[in-house]
Amino acid sequence: MNRTIGNRLPVWVGAWLLVIGLAACSQQAGTRGVFPTSQEEKSFSLTPDRAPVKAAFLTGELQHLRVSERVKPGTNTVTDPPWLHGTLWLKNGSADLTARLIGGRIEYVDSEGKPIPLAKDRRDTSFTFATYPTDRLDPGMETSQAIEVPFPAEALAGGRLREIRLEVTYASQAYNEETVTIPVGVRG
Repeated sequence: MNRTIGNRLPVWVGAWLLVIGLAACSQQAGTRGVFPTSQEEKSFSLTPDRAPVKAAFLTGELQHLRVSERVKPGTNTVTDPPWLHGTLWLKNGSADLTARLIGGRIEYVDSEGKPIPLAKDRRDTSFTFATYPTDRLDPGMETSQAIEVPFPAEALAGGRLREIRLEVTYASQAYNEETVTIPVGVRG
């Protein structure tokens, strides 16, 4: 007679899975971090590390700008190409317009005013705004968005990078507030 678990698996399969699970759980805990890591993060500051932003009625700042890449310790061989990190802070300075923030894009410009391209295997430098409340700015509201986009390795060479161009895509709508007077009376 072939006994089964729940009329599907033979008992010996269930027992074998239990043995494998117990063996996996009995591995030594706490060995994580004992071995040296195979890569370390190398960080570069951008000067200045913050810049004002103005797009129509939106004002703000691109803040905490830095570039990081991962390298093999001791050899400085790049294992993960560079990324630009920062925070985009925006405020709606309009009294009567709402902005629906859609996304943006970063472009790197060299000392001659020409765009610095990314390596062919890197994705573009576009980003999108997160969901509500960071994607909608009513008058007077402000928001921030973390940005992490690819950075061209050749821009790390001294003096090559001159500026960063930030493109912000948004849709604006009139923000209307009206008062309606309704004539009423009390019957009694």
